[in-house]
Amino acid sequence: MINRYFAKLVMALAVLWGLGSVILFAAAPLGSLAISLPWSEPALFGWDTALSLLFFVQHSGMIRPSFRARLSAHLRPEWHPAVYAIASGFALSMVVFLWQPSGTPWLRSSEPARWVCRACAVGALGFFVWGVRALRTFDPLGVAPIRAALRGTPYHPLPFVVAGPYRWVRHPLYFSVLVLIWANPDLTADRLLFNVLWTAWIVVGTWLEERDLVREFGDGYRDYQRSVPMLLPWRGRTTLLQAEPRVGS
Repeated sequence: MINRYFAKLVMALAVLWGLGSVILFAAAPLGSLAISLPWSEPALFGWDTALSLLFFVQHSGMIRPSFRARLSAHLRPEWHPAVYAIASGFALSMVVFLWQPSGTPWLRSSEPARWVCRACAVGALGFFVWGVRALRTFDPLGVAPIRAALRGTPYHPLPFVVAGPYRWVRHPLYFSVLVLIWANPDLTADRLLFNVLWTAWIVVGTWLEERDLVREFGDGYRDYQRSVPMLLPWRGRTTLLQAEPRVGS
């Protein structure tokens, strides 16, 4: 029997910490909320790289089936998504509050270029929202399985239908994040480091997720891979209507 009070506490932490860290990360300029460290610039770059790697390992490692299988020995499966959201919020909060900005400017865009960057960012946000709506069962904070357990009903996400932006690109949320990363009009040394590291992580993380999806859904997902590009929507809309993959990005 699931403890109702503990369940509500976990869900509250997932919402407040998981969602709060994302809002801070998206709204505040990179490094603007950071606690400054009196180190040399090379040392600060090493620190920023370590923060990024910590987030990458947590975010991509905890979602792997092998990790979830080990976690099941200590924690019921309905808790996994919320615990993942809490851990992701903690790792992202470390980036928000400990990222060290560089005083070395590399590029400062002109006003027309700034408008182009803003238009790209707005378009990426719209594409992201379209992708979330197309998923129908998108539960990034992991509270739906706990709510189902509290009601005493099994949790069964609906099968994924290839709709909306998923007919153009297999991972529209990751694509949107890539556009947002590079749509910043000003480039400093630490911002370039951030862009390169996080772009590389998205590519590697997407490849790892693709392996898991193929293992889970077999030929159905392989057909989807052959019909739709992974990260860049360059091929045009597919006529494939259903692959039933558990796509969340």
